[in-house]
Amino acid sequence: MAQRRGGNSSRQGNPKAGAKAGSGGRSKPSGASRNRDDRAYEPNVNGRKPAFKPGRIVKHNQGKDAAREAQQAAKPQEEAREPFVLPPRPEGPVPRRAPFALMVTDPWDDYALIDMGHGQKLERYGAYTIVRPESQAMGSPRLAKSVWDAADAFFSGDLEEEGPGRWRYPEPLGETWETHWDDIRFYGRFTAFRHVGFFPEQAAHWAWMDRQIRSAYLGRAPRVLNLFGYSGVASLVAARAGAEVTHVDASKKAVGYGKENQMLAGLDDKPIRWIVDDAMKFVQREIRRGNVYDGILLDPPKFGRGPKGEVWQLFEMLPEMLDACRQILSKEALFFTLTCYAMRASYAAFDELMIEVMTGAGGIVESGELMLSEEKGERKLNTSLYTRWRPLTKQEEAEQ
Repeated sequence: MAQRRGGNSSRQGNPKAGAKAGSGGRSKPSGASRNRDDRAYEPNVNGRKPAFKPGRIVKHNQGKDAAREAQQAAKPQEEAREPFVLPPRPEGPVPRRAPFALMVTDPWDDYALIDMGHGQKLERYGAYTIVRPESQAMGSPRLAKSVWDAADAFFSGDLEEEGPGRWRYPEPLGETWETHWDDIRFYGRFTAFRHVGFFPEQAAHWAWMDRQIRSAYLGRAPRVLNLFGYSGVASLVAARAGAEVTHVDASKKAVGYGKENQMLAGLDDKPIRWIVDDAMKFVQREIRRGNVYDGILLDPPKFGRGPKGEVWQLFEMLPEMLDACRQILSKEALFFTLTCYAMRASYAAFDELMIEVMTGAGGIVESGELMLSEEKGERKLNTSLYTRWRPLTKQEEAEQ
């Protein structure tokens, strides 16, 4: 059994690294350049054309472009949304504001952040090593270029988190592979949007949520709602801890991944409802039905579409979404967690919004950033922002 995050992690080396370290015939990833362990590396001067990079495009046929733009302008445009106004808050205490905190995920036996720098990161997923873009990796790589070149898969494409691109495999690989966190098994997979089927930095939240659910004394199974749930690893963690889970995602494919993961994990006897739906519409229907949840998770994208073309815009719609979720939190609520990969935003903005939404409920709001620790523990990579509400413990109440 793998060790639960938050304790000492098991750090095994990559079993394939030694065999591939000298594989110099592969094209080098753009993020692995000169560093202190690879002094002999020189820029490419062999006359090859530089790799194509989306965004650096010289436009020709300006007349055709103008006609295309005119056609786009003629298409019916979506109606502008009126700004959402938070209704008056219920009377009651304002949540405490906890100090800014970093939630750090350490490597475990099936995952490690190996190196990072120059806008890329080198990671180990089981026996595979993978190179992907990472705008937060602003330092320089520490490992030799040959280590980066020996990776099993390279992603290139749009630098935006949800932008399309493509994978390059020096040797053929399958689309999926089995992996795990703690004793929960699930599939890693190469997707068209540089993701790999799960987000390892979320492991710190999985461990925290697991403790919140297991320590609850409600006289019944806690009810957890996972919105924008993707491939469902958080849903599996909650179900294993004893919760009844409702998993909602607009992507039929993502929900299919979740069901596959549930079978692989051997948790098919656990109560998980898998629902393909627009997150906002689902929550609004739950308000009308009078259904409530003891824990809510949100991991929304910056932009998305529902199964019927519904539009999601993070900065426009998040206040309304949080307010709607507040209305379906039970009186015995255990947590209300938001994570966001819009790193150009500020954790303080989400912190302030969560406090405003939860005014009247008391409790405490904790906010900060999710981070990954390098395998050797020397550096940390920030990947996303988080804010979460929880009730005060008895000790915290006594200290008021």
